[in-house]
Amino acid sequence: MSELDQSRASELDQGKASELDQGKAPIYEALLKYRDARIVPFDVPGHKHGKGNPELTEFLGKTCLSVDVNSMKPLDNLCHPTSVIKEAEELAAEAFKAAYCFFMIGGTTSAVQSMILSVCRAGEKIIMPRNVHRSAINSLVLSGAIPVYVNPGVNERLGIPLGMSVADVEKAILENPEAKAVFVNNPTYYGICSDLKKITELAHKHGMAVLVDEAHGTHFYFGEDMPISAMAAGADMAAISMHKSGGSLTQSSFLLIGENAANFGVTEGRVRSVINLTQTTSGSYLLLSSLDISRRNLALNGKEIIAKVVKTADYAREEIAKIGGYYAFADELINGDDIFDFDRTKLSVHTRDIGLAGIEVYDYLRDCYDIQIEFGDIGNILAYISAGDMWKDIERLVSAMAEVKRRFSKDKTGMLDHEYINPKVILSPQAAFYGNQKSVPTPESSGRISGEFVMCYPPGIPILAPGEMITEEILGYIRYSKERGCVMTGTEDMNIERIRVIE
Repeated sequence: MSELDQSRASELDQGKASELDQGKAPIYEALLKYRDARIVPFDVPGHKHGKGNPELTEFLGKTCLSVDVNSMKPLDNLCHPTSVIKEAEELAAEAFKAAYCFFMIGGTTSAVQSMILSVCRAGEKIIMPRNVHRSAINSLVLSGAIPVYVNPGVNERLGIPLGMSVADVEKAILENPEAKAVFVNNPTYYGICSDLKKITELAHKHGMAVLVDEAHGTHFYFGEDMPISAMAAGADMAAISMHKSGGSLTQSSFLLIGENAANFGVTEGRVRSVINLTQTTSGSYLLLSSLDISRRNLALNGKEIIAKVVKTADYAREEIAKIGGYYAFADELINGDDIFDFDRTKLSVHTRDIGLAGIEVYDYLRDCYDIQIEFGDIGNILAYISAGDMWKDIERLVSAMAEVKRRFSKDKTGMLDHEYINPKVILSPQAAFYGNQKSVPTPESSGRISGEFVMCYPPGIPILAPGEMITEEILGYIRYSKERGCVMTGTEDMNIERIRVIE
């Protein structure tokens, strides 16, 4: 650790003990002061507190437009914070029990990319599960790092990918001792957790950093009886989607650094330099203040908020079970290995036993009952539960699901019975993405190496990634997903009728 980092750590330790007040929201308070000062703007943005765009002002409101402002001395600068943003970062770091916290306004995608770019250089290996969000594989394209995939377990009944087995991680570490880091999804979209503490200890023993995509685990830091958080497990970096279960505006996230991350070359200065490679220099104060306010809310009221969410999700599971046919799974799945723990705030429901793909239930709920859930795949749906959900809303959801079963259920014969296919990796993502390619009809691509992504979004886990072999099994999965109504993305051809392959 450099002298600068040691000095900053000492300052933070002293601040945690005597100065930091979680009841403060420095960015929010500075914006209120700015607004009340009635500053005359001769800077950007050009709407000038909304006066230059009345239609937008009517849509978003005067309050919103009055604080959509540019960086200036009283409001600090996201690229090089020295005052209110710096103070807000320190408060967030304390709330999440991290050494440092960075405000990210490019979503958790930018946080994931910053983690991998901070640790891995071109040609260096990183161990990760293959069921990662596309942002992680995009990071490999950007950095040139080489993935060592640990294929997750698969629950045969549900067909979903699980967490990483400790034994599989250990095998990957022993076979690739030069790897720089281990990357973990925790929890998965479905609520499945790996043994994060043991994986972290194992990686550190072999000199590898631990990076955690904790996009769906913000509440782990504040609720009781939650799965272990990345910082509590000793991880070195974690990407936190505050806009998911934390209550902030869409696209706002945190990037955390662990207390001992400097042992693996992860320092505040290095990470901020990496973030500034890709993050905007025109930071949105709407997003920044939403992070500030939401952190304060969780720090002061998080225990009660998360308890309510768990209670609501448990109630929903109980009511869905009474319908029959659906399976709202939870911690009964825990096996101490690739399902080491389960996030009970997740309302994940298996639908295949009523003869409907998850995406079909998703569509029926939206089109027939005006209910928008988070996602549906070929066998499951996820209804995202938060503090904003009322019990009457849950009852409406359950009632609609009962109606969907009554009106649309059918024989499940012939339904695809799994969600995840182990890929055959031939080239690194970067080599494939930038390699010589040509476009071919998708049905004729079997046996070729993909030059682009194919995925259902959400959840955004690639069916195919650049550098992977296209097989008949994968093509069958793509056809089936399209027929069932999944939104397929990733290829240049919006209809997925053609795909780019390596020449």
